[in-house]
Amino acid sequence: MTAALQITGLTFAYPDGREALRGIDLTLAPGERVALLGPNGAGKTTLVLHLNGILHGGAGRVEVSGLPVTPGDRKAITEIRRRVGVVFQDPDDQLFMPTVAEDVAFGPANLGVRGDELDQRVTEALEAVGMLEHRDQIPHHLSFGQRRRVAVATVLAMRPEILVLDEPSSNLDPASRRELAEILNTLPVTILMVTHDLPYALELCPRAVILDGGRIVADAPTGELLADRDLMAAHRLELPFGFDPATIRR
Repeated sequence: MTAALQITGLTFAYPDGREALRGIDLTLAPGERVALLGPNGAGKTTLVLHLNGILHGGAGRVEVSGLPVTPGDRKAITEIRRRVGVVFQDPDDQLFMPTVAEDVAFGPANLGVRGDELDQRVTEALEAVGMLEHRDQIPHHLSFGQRRRVAVATVLAMRPEILVLDEPSSNLDPASRRELAEILNTLPVTILMVTHDLPYALELCPRAVILDGGRIVADAPTGELLADRDLMAAHRLELPFGFDPATIRR
């Protein structure tokens, strides 16, 4: 079976010489949900920006369902960016059209999707996140949690194979946090979730990877990683007060 995501020997340094990625090897199977953990400055964002070719130029290789991320090949990069959908931490970075439906339609329309197929994609994406009844509303009149769900829908309308979520639970109230988790658990896509919310990682992702200093330092079932106090302390990861991953039933 072809991996949903295959990263081999990925290295990258910024123009100032700072090494951000140092030989990353990572494989995600189709349908797998993986949490990407690590302290600030670990290289998580740099890694994510390599998945759809926004950053490039270092050594190594990234493949999405067997298709190499080749920055010089415009056709390939267009397909890569369809396959890898990124949901930013701030939903307002993805919402800029007059209505919810127009925001969700924007991506596929740019790929040439028109007519009934475009309408179907918008409907399916909004249904998947429980926002169909808001399709004609102005996005910025919605609550923050609703806007985040619409942001997810804008990516789902592209029919991606990998959904990358950047801090999906940040700034959500408990009910919105739970509603989003319920939605994410139903999506039939591979998920890579970048988060500092360790209980959320445990709830949604059976597997977790810790990135620190540009290297993957741990890759194991999420519960095992969170229960390893020495490992957590070594990489500046802390559970909320009173939270014990051993007591959580998945």
